Amino acid sequence: MNRIFTELDFRKIFLGDLSVGFAAEIVIRTLFMFSMVLLILRLTGKKGVRQLSIFEVAIIIAMGSAAGDPMFTKDTAIFVSLIVFSAIIILYRVITLLASKSERFEKVIEGEPLYVIEEGRFILLDNESHTFAKDEFFAEMRQESIEHLGQIKTAILETNGNISFYYYPDKEVKYGLPVQPKIYDRKSVQIPSPGIYACTYCGHTENLEKGPEYCASCSRNEWVTAINSIRIT
Repeated sequence: MNRIFTELDFRKIFLGDLSVGFAAEIVIRTLFMFSMVLLILRLTGKKGVRQLSIFEVAIIIAMGSAAGDPMFTKDTAIFVSLIVFSAIIILYRVITLLASKSERFEKVIEGEPLYVIEEGRFILLDNESHTFAKDEFFAEMRQESIEHLGQIKTAILETNGNISFYYYPDKEVKYGLPVQPKIYDRKSVQIPSPGIYACTYCGHTENLEKGPEYCASCSRNEWVTAINSIRIT
């Protein structure tokens, strides 16, 4: 083993043919290309990643690919990337112009808002064509001080990834599926005692007796005790 390490040329592994002059050139290339990417992103008018649509994320990936090679590849001229940037910006402007004039085209490019919760239960789960990460959605709810689904009248997943919540008034809050981990993790296929329980899959609530029960809404059989606390803001 020691012989192998001795024979290895660590300078070649880590530095290769890198010279001091090319190292300085890499710094200049990187600063220039990063500034160009930042400038183009600022021109789009977006303030943060959460405001980006899928189409705009694709644009950023394309720009990142175009900006990467000139940063450290000696044979790649910066001007070539500027041509790519120009083509990307022209494409972006054309598509956004078409999207502003055609609602159908906009839906194809940007997608459509999706209803996730209605009347205190999940509805997106009924549509198998959509993938849905319930754990991530629970985290979003907790960040909005939501304790259970019964506090929510409607939740809409927007095309930019943000979630719009519409709440029940305090007097109309229903029993709902809890989203706090310690309470949610008490789920079971057995009903220990009579009470109001929430289906852990769809959020449907029922007044149940002891023993195994199946959800009248989704036919699943995993339950957790429902709660009806008022949302505190």
